Amino acid sequence: MSHSIPYKSKDTEKSENKVKNLVKDLANSIPKTIKHFFPRFKQELQKIEDHRKKSGYEISELLFGAINLFLFKKGSRNSFNNDRSDHDFMSNYEKLFGMRLPHMDTVNDMLEKLKPEELENFRTKMIRELIEKKVVHQWRLQGKYFRVAIDGTGVNSYSERHCEKCLTRTSKSGKTIYFHNVLEAKLVLPNGLAISLATEWIENEDTEYDKQDCELKAFDRLSKKLKKSFPRLPICIVGDGLYPNKTVFGICEKNNWEYIITLKNGNLRSVWEEAELLMLLQKENKLEVTTILRPSSATKKKQVKKTKHQWITEINYKGHILNWIKTEEDGKKYVFVTSLKITKKTATQISFSGRLRWKIENEGFNDQKNGGYELKHKYSEVSLNATKNYYQALQIAHMINQLVVLGQKLKSYFKKKITIKHLWTELLAFLKYGFVDGEYLKQLLETRIQIRLE
Repeated sequence: MSHSIPYKSKDTEKSENKVKNLVKDLANSIPKTIKHFFPRFKQELQKIEDHRKKSGYEISELLFGAINLFLFKKGSRNSFNNDRSDHDFMSNYEKLFGMRLPHMDTVNDMLEKLKPEELENFRTKMIRELIEKKVVHQWRLQGKYFRVAIDGTGVNSYSERHCEKCLTRTSKSGKTIYFHNVLEAKLVLPNGLAISLATEWIENEDTEYDKQDCELKAFDRLSKKLKKSFPRLPICIVGDGLYPNKTVFGICEKNNWEYIITLKNGNLRSVWEEAELLMLLQKENKLEVTTILRPSSATKKKQVKKTKHQWITEINYKGHILNWIKTEEDGKKYVFVTSLKITKKTATQISFSGRLRWKIENEGFNDQKNGGYELKHKYSEVSLNATKNYYQALQIAHMINQLVVLGQKLKSYFKKKITIKHLWTELLAFLKYGFVDGEYLKQLLETRIQIRLE
């Protein structure tokens, strides 16, 4: 009996070889990226206080194991333990990072004892290095301000009370849901980068309270943490329709931060009314921008996008001087209030920055929930302390992966229909069945190269 052998065209084989080479590049580029941007990464991890009585593993190995749970997008502790049982995976892991990979139960025991601010402070040091090295400076607003988007998201929910700090919500049917939410301040860039600068958990102090904790209360605490961590950083806060209020304006002004905040119908009614009246007096405050887009693959014709801006300056709202801008584009309308001066030169960039807030939802939370990081997975069923530490480990891993992906050498491949999800699947397969060349990697790590983000 004859058996047919599947035929592969030269183009198919060529494409498969490109992917294999790309995966090897990716595996090597992870430790290279870490060393390039954070040369003291392992040493700083090792400085974190070790609360264990036994020390079979270095604290840096345990912490990096937690980070790599998310860096490799394993989705659960059990899944990572399964990889750990593979000899070739462990060998390649140790060659890549110069560290052993502990069992995830051992990692979890450590995270239950570790103070969450330890990992958050470590993350802060990493971001300071990026800023000091001017890695993200070219994307500043008006060449000065770092856009910091503020938004909250759900992390875990339970049918029964998880701990005394749970938030609660009761449905009309009388069923109570217990949950944990978090408020994030993320640095957002036009190139897609969205990295966490500061985190504040939205939680009740105990089971007895008059009013539950909420996002606006958490913003007051988050702002203090952000100011303490980055006291001299020129920041422009970008917020959604929850944030246009006197308290938020006051916090921003107290910290010498600028702000661009979405204004929805019904919010700040007096500001809307004054804007409508002043439109008659400030008729010159208009700008129409025509953009020629790339031809679509279907029509092969150039597409034209028209954007209309209209703005009002110096509206007094309870002692705060606001500037108001409305943008119409593709049949949609966007309205913002801002502390920044609006002119024909700045209108487009200010409006764009207001809409950039959505990157905290897309490149930030959405990627962390649906891009393999499994943000909403219960990595610890019982310990809120461990949950907070897993969350910080996820933020660190997400930052590293973004820096890897946005490196020019790798990002160029994503234009050729190779998805990030597929690439990470191939990466794990390579670590299980491939071979990391330790000598080549050593030479690569010792070679000084420039990594530029696209």
